[in-house]
Amino acid sequence: MYKKIQSTFYKSIEITKLISDNSFITNELEVCIKKIIFALKNKKKVLFFGNGGSAADCQHMAGEFISKFMKDRKSIAAIALTTDTSIITSISNDYGYEYIFSRQLEGIAEKGDIAFAYSTSGNSQNVINGLKKASEMGLTNIGLTGLDGGEMKKYCKNIIKVPSNVVPRIQEVHLLIGHIICEVVEEEMTKNE
Repeated sequence: MYKKIQSTFYKSIEITKLISDNSFITNELEVCIKKIIFALKNKKKVLFFGNGGSAADCQHMAGEFISKFMKDRKSIAAIALTTDTSIITSISNDYGYEYIFSRQLEGIAEKGDIAFAYSTSGNSQNVINGLKKASEMGLTNIGLTGLDGGEMKKYCKNIIKVPSNVVPRIQEVHLLIGHIICEVVEEEMTKNE
């Protein structure tokens, strides 16, 4: 058991090191953060969506934006499209689960908002439909995914692909990337406070 625990730590560290040493990924992350800051400074919002563990990441991110990350400050406009069970179940029942994000975006998104999609495979149909709807509506699409990027890469102008096919390792790095985004956005949004 001890060897398994150590091995898992090392695998996680290896992926984190791989991504931190990759200037393309770091530059892409910087571009994504700048787009988020631009949208927020122009009174727009960030709309997070994904499934399963990614849905939990969406709620985490929206919570950090709305409440706080590292310091007290004004709330930052964000919504997790993964939290309202009445909306999710009614859309699933009336239209199909594959439309739970696109239908919500249709109702609450505005041109210039950020559509921030999570999918470890990049192939979740409801995420793809959400990105398609976001593109039609003039949103800026940002994606977090795994090694290949799947279908998602076709619909995201900016996408960060974690160099792994192992879901837990991808999710660990997604959490780290999310925290980096929160910290930098919070710093930039509070510079003149």
